[in-house]
Amino acid sequence: MFWRGVVGYLPVNVAQGIVGLLTIVVFTRVLTPAEYGAYALGFSAMTLVHTGVFTWAEAAMARFQARAAADGDTASYMTTLYRTWAMLGAVFPVVAGLLVWLAPLPAGSKQAVAAGMAAILFRSLARLAQERRRAAGEVTSAALLDVIQTVGGFAIGAGMALLGAGGAAPLIGAGGVAALCLAAVLPREFRLMAGGRFERARAATYLAYGLPVAGSLILALVIAATDRFLLAAFLNEQAVGVYHAGYSLANRTLDVVFVWLGMAGGPAMVAALERGGESALKATAREQASFMLLLTMPAAAGLALTAGPLAQVMVGADLAAGAARVTPWVAFAGLLSGLTTYYLHQAFTLGRRTHLLMAAMAVPALGNVVLNLILIPRFGLDGAMWSTAASYALGALTAFVLGRRAQPLPIPWKTLATVGAATALMALAVIQIPAWGGALELFSKAAVGMAVYGLAAWLLDAGGVRGQGLTLVRGLRARAAA
Repeated sequence: MFWRGVVGYLPVNVAQGIVGLLTIVVFTRVLTPAEYGAYALGFSAMTLVHTGVFTWAEAAMARFQARAAADGDTASYMTTLYRTWAMLGAVFPVVAGLLVWLAPLPAGSKQAVAAGMAAILFRSLARLAQERRRAAGEVTSAALLDVIQTVGGFAIGAGMALLGAGGAAPLIGAGGVAALCLAAVLPREFRLMAGGRFERARAATYLAYGLPVAGSLILALVIAATDRFLLAAFLNEQAVGVYHAGYSLANRTLDVVFVWLGMAGGPAMVAALERGGESALKATAREQASFMLLLTMPAAAGLALTAGPLAQVMVGADLAAGAARVTPWVAFAGLLSGLTTYYLHQAFTLGRRTHLLMAAMAVPALGNVVLNLILIPRFGLDGAMWSTAASYALGALTAFVLGRRAQPLPIPWKTLATVGAATALMALAVIQIPAWGGALELFSKAAVGMAVYGLAAWLLDAGGVRGQGLTLVRGLRARAAA
């Protein structure tokens, strides 16, 4: 199931990668630094509120689908989740509108936050439908829904920015395309709910599972978003824009890979545990962790090594220099964040001990707030990026320790060592290339880095890449012969 998902979700990965880069290229040029900072605040507020209010339902949809399908009770499972969501959805616009109205924000930031709040209902309902498809193994439809929202949201947002919508433009695009998608996906969801009953006991079970997951994600967002709000408080919107540009350049690039693997990996581990028990889970988990390290360690190192020319090519001139300073630190933090979220944290959801997940996130979240309050007033942008890197390192350590109590997952130490060695060889080669600047330096370093890493990984058999490659070649030859 894991490899079918990896292949099936590849178009999503490609679309998110392209759109993620275009988002930085377009919006850092079309929007002013202050407008881009307002967008960063609006996006952070939208993500934080969405997670706090609705993500519990999305988490429950993903975790309990396999059991409901095995029990032949999909209709009641879906009816319970959708009706509970609807109760929250009826109250949310009033509360969110009041809070936005009272928020002491500049006009541009308030408009962006308002657009983000308006998008939440549409995005969350579309996410419920997508999680149901993903958990059911409907890879093609789940991937298509994601691609449409990713590409369509960018296209609408870019159009609104050109029309002068300011920092609210990208968020208007995100909400608008989600609303259009709902018209296509909801009829089938309603058909699957036919004959289902709302069950209070089941709703309580889903809430008990999902709320700690949402709480842990809120704490993750505290780590990811607190620095923006504190930069705005201690400095200004332009500082937020500079930081967000560098942060997005590194984190969004890595997130594309981690989300892709997580789309396939999460359901595969749940299915392995439910159908094959502990031994099947460990085999699947080790395979996933090895593949994740094989792709993401060199990617993070490459981002750090090419931060200067990458920012010159991708980011608007007003933000490029500051973004280049931020990117290496966020690349390190993004690697730790992705490995923690998409692998180490799976121990808590698989073991259904999500209260421990809250504890695992509380430690780095508190550390992040304290470090930002101490370092940003004194060091500005540098303080924010140092705090982020330290917090994610603390979070990875905490998740590893507490995860052993929930559902122990294997750590592929051999893969970690061989991938680390191949990445080090890549770095040694890349730093020999002169700092020409711009596209020439970027493409030269990227080409050399990929070639050296690929050769080193093959020779060292990092992550078992040589054996898997030979197996793939034999399979292709067998098919060709047949």
